[in-house]
Amino acid sequence: MSDDYVFEGPADEPPAPRDNNPPLSISELSFALKRTLEDRFGHVRLRGEISKVNHHASGHVYLTLKDDKSAIDGVVWKGVVRGLGVRPETGLEVIVTGKITSYPARSSYQIVIESMEAAGAGALLAQLERLKTRLAGEGLFDSARKKPVPAFPSVIGVITSPTGAVIRDILHRLAERWPCRVIVWPVVVQGDAAAGQVANAVRGFESLPVDGPVPRPDVIIVARGGGSVEDLWAFNDEALARTVAAAGLPVISAVGHETDTTLIDFVSDRRAPTPTGAAEIATPVLADLQYAVADFERRLVRAGGRLLEDRRTRLRAAARGLPARPEDLLALPSQRLDLAGSKLGSALHRNVAVHERQYAGVSARLSDGLLNRAIERRQDRITAVSERFTPAIRRRLERDQTRLAALSRALTSLDPKRPKPGFARVEDEDGVMIAAAAGLQAGQAVRLVFADGSKGARIDGGEDAPPPAPAAAHRPRATPQPRPKPAAPGQGDLF
Repeated sequence: MSDDYVFEGPADEPPAPRDNNPPLSISELSFALKRTLEDRFGHVRLRGEISKVNHHASGHVYLTLKDDKSAIDGVVWKGVVRGLGVRPETGLEVIVTGKITSYPARSSYQIVIESMEAAGAGALLAQLERLKTRLAGEGLFDSARKKPVPAFPSVIGVITSPTGAVIRDILHRLAERWPCRVIVWPVVVQGDAAAGQVANAVRGFESLPVDGPVPRPDVIIVARGGGSVEDLWAFNDEALARTVAAAGLPVISAVGHETDTTLIDFVSDRRAPTPTGAAEIATPVLADLQYAVADFERRLVRAGGRLLEDRRTRLRAAARGLPARPEDLLALPSQRLDLAGSKLGSALHRNVAVHERQYAGVSARLSDGLLNRAIERRQDRITAVSERFTPAIRRRLERDQTRLAALSRALTSLDPKRPKPGFARVEDEDGVMIAAAAGLQAGQAVRLVFADGSKGARIDGGEDAPPPAPAAAHRPRATPQPRPKPAAPGQGDLF
């Protein structure tokens, strides 16, 4: 009997064929791969950047090593953590030594790290630090440029994924604190397209009209849940950071958990540790405001009551000092008025008598002789002054009369209406004097006024004739006579 067949059952049934390739179980394959990896890669050294660090409560450390193209999970057992050269932190570039193994439960491979040493900052974080330094130098992180968040917003715009737990947490928190209108702008919050969609959402909220069908929000919340550095890397985009910094509306950044930090946390107006914290920053607590208003109302009522009671007490104290009847209050002033009225007549008579005596005393000193003496003194002074100044005034009058007579004679001699002999005044037909040749026209009738009468004339319009030569020019020139020669010296006259 051959070993290839096993006979079971009745003898009349043919034997079942034996399988040359029996199937393996999942566990058998997983552990076979695990042994192969550990045998082939029992000792490796890797260089990469740490991300997704998880310090488990058991003491183990789970992390991910990555470069620009690939990533591998890693684990550091509790007993090895104490002997590591560096503490595993996100973004740190390290060199690790260990073995490659697999995790059968998830059919994934990982490296069990036995030693770790720092190799420098990660490339992504180094790039991020350079970008942060440049933007800080431009003043985008300054607190002076940050806008205040409104205290009582009526519309809140939220930029996040519409399917995640973040939007539900924000809406739930807003409903508890400050029920208001919430407008969600759906975007992807991870990947290459996330930064552009978030920037477009910020600009879209800012471009909404105030009175449009979709109201413009009072504040914007950019929210996302926690994750690794790679998951949150879209919020480190430079274009997105500049868009958030230039936004006209206040922006609250709520990306990741409290320990996660992205670039828009520095350029936004406020940073929230969590999306729920962003809802708390953006809104007040309605119940607290209602309680505060009610407390103010109670304090106002109590203050008003104390004021009324104080005025009532002061009024009662003043009332105790008043008489029971109004007539009693006016009795004493009325009595004083009657007494003053009874004394008024006699006081007026005494006042008149006093003034009469004063007048008599003064009038006795005002006699006619006193007045006459004062008048005589004034007259003597006037006479002395007149005697002193009369000759000078007379001489001044004589000089002025002589000057006036000379001026009168000059005026008479220069009067154009009284021409001198040999002169005439030219007048037009209306009797207006013409003083220049420019005022005459050819053929114009004029009147020549002489000292002894006037004659009519007409202008011929000819040019002025040259003046006639003086009479002496027509006289014959006298013949010059020769001068007598002087006599020779020493010769006497014969006659």
